[in-house]
Amino acid sequence: MKALVVGSAGQLGRELVTLLGADVAWAGDRAEIDVTDGEATAALVSCVRPDVVFNATAWNRVDAAEAEPAAAFAVNASAPHFLARAVRDAGALLVHYSTDYVFDGMASRPYREDDAPRPLGVYGASKLAGEHLVAAAGDKHLVIRTSGVLGRGGSEQKGGSFVDRIVAKARAGERLRVVSDQVFAPTCAADLAQASLALVRSGARGLFHVTNAGSCSWHELACAALGVAGLDAPVEPIPSAALALPARRPPRSVLSCEKYLGLGLPPLRGWREALPDCLGR
Repeated sequence: MKALVVGSAGQLGRELVTLLGADVAWAGDRAEIDVTDGEATAALVSCVRPDVVFNATAWNRVDAAEAEPAAAFAVNASAPHFLARAVRDAGALLVHYSTDYVFDGMASRPYREDDAPRPLGVYGASKLAGEHLVAAAGDKHLVIRTSGVLGRGGSEQKGGSFVDRIVAKARAGERLRVVSDQVFAPTCAADLAQASLALVRSGARGLFHVTNAGSCSWHELACAALGVAGLDAPVEPIPSAALALPARRPPRSVLSCEKYLGLGLPPLRGWREALPDCLGR
């Protein structure tokens, strides 16, 4: 398999490059390719001629997206559309990643792939638009929705992963206040990369939900991370409203992975089991 990885500097991109190894024909991030430039994207895919393209790049600054919607839609919607057209013309497969934030979080059960999306903010809306544009461009695609990705080294855009930032603040003696009314499924980037490759090798196409097993609030995740790091620091649970952030978050955005499991693929481990592999470099 000849693979091209876009967004290789991110949490997921790094894990994909490591897992694919010698199968990576090209890997880069925005320093190497302007994903919002359709001509540049087409030229890259035409030159590399991959069998599969993994699009792990995204505008994931949820609050900043409210003030910069054009930038969010350029990266999360227009860029995957350009990439999908280029991949279609090359006869390759596109693996594109989306988010649990396409849902409003009002359901009392985990969301299935056929549930109607209703994003609460610009970030979710831009990712949903990207899903639709990828699907419209061609039939050889996989769209993988996931949730709360955590990877060693963290997100460069955010200055490290959530758990790394919590541990760093605890070590610095800073006050820790974390929301307790948003429930989701933390997902280890390495596990997501392995599941993505399993889907590709199975011949799967279309939309799938993939997360680590189980769910928790951000407060629970913070406390668990401190426990793994061997730190005893208080974490104050607070409601989302106390932060007065620009973007609304879904209160419960747990995804059902039954469709993925129905293919007979290995289930992802529980998030608590995966957490130690997501901390630190």
